[in-house]
Amino acid sequence: MRSAAKGFTAILSIITVGAALSLTTPPAFAGDDGNSKNVTEDEIVRALAPPPKKPLTRGLSIAPQADPAPSAAETKLIQSVRGRSTRSLSSTEREEIASVAKDKPNIDLEITFDYNSANISAKSLASVQALGRALTSPDLRGSTFVVAGHTDAAGGEGYNQDLSERRADSIKRYLIDKYGISATDLVTVGYGKSKLKDPGQPMAEVNRRVQVVNMENKTTASK
Repeated sequence: MRSAAKGFTAILSIITVGAALSLTTPPAFAGDDGNSKNVTEDEIVRALAPPPKKPLTRGLSIAPQADPAPSAAETKLIQSVRGRSTRSLSSTEREEIASVAKDKPNIDLEITFDYNSANISAKSLASVQALGRALTSPDLRGSTFVVAGHTDAAGGEGYNQDLSERRADSIKRYLIDKYGISATDLVTVGYGKSKLKDPGQPMAEVNRRVQVVNMENKTTASK
């Protein structure tokens, strides 16, 4: 009897310890696997904020340094596409935007959508909401931003071009509806599969992205 009682006591102790450990271990949440790709508001602000102005030089022999202003051609392009619909942009205008955007503050967001759809997936809403908060922050509010949709290489060019445009539009509508951002401050453009981020792996997920570019500093943007 004593042997049986000791065995029961040992089993009870193991169960008790296991229960205690389960109470002290943080619960695991769906998607909480250490591989989350949701970006934070601060990360977006840091990526899109214009570079700090260079300090003025006090030496008499050197002129004060200043950040270069957008060229007349850049300003003309930006003003010509502000307020335009995504589908109204010509292929030439899309390439001109891409050329100017190369040297501007930008960030790639891995925003996914429902299959064969422009509906933002539930798992990517946090990133889109972080984007909305960032674009309405004091550091970025009032600038003109390009929201560019990209796809991977699956499917035909026409299909991917249309899908990338619809997805860029979807992000724009969300930012306007939920965060009150002016439609003219968001220039949406689709590139389909024409500008793969990783050409060596054309089907990779990294190619399915939304790029946001700060095209014009709020201090120089003309409204």
